[in-house]
Amino acid sequence: MKTKVLVIDDDIAITELMDLLLQAHGFDVITTNSGAEGIKLTAEKNPHIVLLDLMMPDMDGWQVSKAIRKFSNIPILILSAVNDPSMVASALDGGADGFLSKPVPTSVLVAHIKQLTKQTGSLGNLNSNLNSSAVRRNTQPLAS
Repeated sequence: MKTKVLVIDDDIAITELMDLLLQAHGFDVITTNSGAEGIKLTAEKNPHIVLLDLMMPDMDGWQVSKAIRKFSNIPILILSAVNDPSMVASALDGGADGFLSKPVPTSVLVAHIKQLTKQTGSLGNLNSNLNSSAVRRNTQPLAS
C-alpha cells in the first residue's frame, strides 16, 4: 500500500512541486491550498501523514493542527520558512509531530515522512481514540 500524503500549503507552486516530488518517490499525494479544506480532506481521505505550512491566510498551521487533533492522531509534519525556535516549539506544542524548515532537501523530507509514519503506525487506523497509548507522538524538533 502506498503512503498517502496530504500537503496543505497556500502556495500553489509549493503544492504542485510537492506533488511531483513525492509522487516520484512512490507516495500517493493529495494537495490543497486551504487550511479549512485540509481539515476536511484529512477526515475524508484518511491520509497517512499531513505536511502543513504554518503561515496561511485563511487558517494558519496552528489552527489546522489543533482542528485535526480533535479527531485524529495522524502525524503532522510542519514545513515552514519560519525557523524561529519559539515558533518551532509552539507548532510542536500545538500538536505537530515534527518541523522542517523550507527549503528542505527531498531526501530529508522523504526520510522524515517514512520515519513518522513508521513510528506512529499511521499506516493502520488513523482516526483512533486520541487517548490511545498505542500511538506515540514525537514532540522533539527534527534535525534538518
